[in-house]
Amino acid sequence: MTKTAWVFPGQGSQALNMGIDLLDIPSAKAKFAQAETILGWSVSEICADEEKLSRTLYTQPCLYVIESILADLLREKGQEPNLVAGHSLGEYIALYVAGVFDWSTGLHLVKRRAEIMDSAAGGMMAALLNFDRQQLDQILSETADVVLANDNSPAQVVISGTPEAVHNVMSQVKAKRAVPLKVSGAFHSHLMKAASQEFREILDGTVFQTAVISVSSNVDPVPEIDADILKQRLTKQMTGSVRWREISLQLPENGIEKVVEIGPGNVLTGLIKRIASGLILANIRNAAELPE
Repeated sequence: MTKTAWVFPGQGSQALNMGIDLLDIPSAKAKFAQAETILGWSVSEICADEEKLSRTLYTQPCLYVIESILADLLREKGQEPNLVAGHSLGEYIALYVAGVFDWSTGLHLVKRRAEIMDSAAGGMMAALLNFDRQQLDQILSETADVVLANDNSPAQVVISGTPEAVHNVMSQVKAKRAVPLKVSGAFHSHLMKAASQEFREILDGTVFQTAVISVSSNVDPVPEIDADILKQRLTKQMTGSVRWREISLQLPENGIEKVVEIGPGNVLTGLIKRIASGLILANIRNAAELPE
C-alpha cells in the first residue's frame, strides 16, 4: 500500500461556488443542513456570495464544512490516510479526520475561532515571493512588531504585524513580489495574544481524543497522536508561525509517498512540489474529482 498523507488548505483557498456540487449527494446535503443549525446561516448561500465568502467570519466555517465532507466521501470510497496535516484553519479538518474530536465539535470550534479572529483588527499581513531569506531573517530580527507568520516554502512566506512594521519590512527586503493580504488582523503573530487567550478557554473546555492517525501540527511538524500534546499545539496556533515548509520536508522522512490535497485550489500541493521532490501529488477539489 502506498503510504499517503491528506493535507487540508486554509483561508485564502476559498473559491466562489465551492462545494455546490456536493448538494447532489444525500450524506453531504445532510451535513450542510447540520452546519446551518450550528452556524445560523447557510454555507451554500455564502459560497455563492463572493463578498461574504472572503470574510474570515464565513470563510473558515465554509472551508471546514466542505473539506470535511470531501474527506468523508473519500473514506466512503475505502481510502484512508497514514498522516494528516492542515494549513492554519486546515489543521481543524486534519484533527477531525484523525478522530481527535467529532464533526460538530470541530465546527463549533471553527465558528468561535472565526468570530474571534474576524473581530481582531489593527494588524496586517503580506506575502513575499522569491526573496533573500537571509536578508529577511536579519530585517525581521531588527524590526519590532512583525514576525514570520507562514513559512510556506523557500520562495514564499507571509509576514504579520502592525501595518507600520510590515510596510517597513516590505520596503527593505528585496523580493520579486510583496503583496498585502486581505485579512482583518495580524494572524499568527503576538498581536493575536488576546484573541488566543479568549479562544484557549474554549479549547480548554473541549475534550480531545487520542488521534487514530498521526497529525503534523502547524507549530510543530513532528507527527503526533497524543490528545494533550495536540491540544497544546493548537492553543499556540493563533499566535505561532505556520511551519508548512518543515511539514513538507517531514513527509518523505516519515515514509510518505503520496499526498492528497483535499479542498479548493491546489496551493498546498503546489508548495509541496517545490519542497519535497519525488512525491505523488493529487487533488480532490470537488465531487467530480472523487474516485469512482
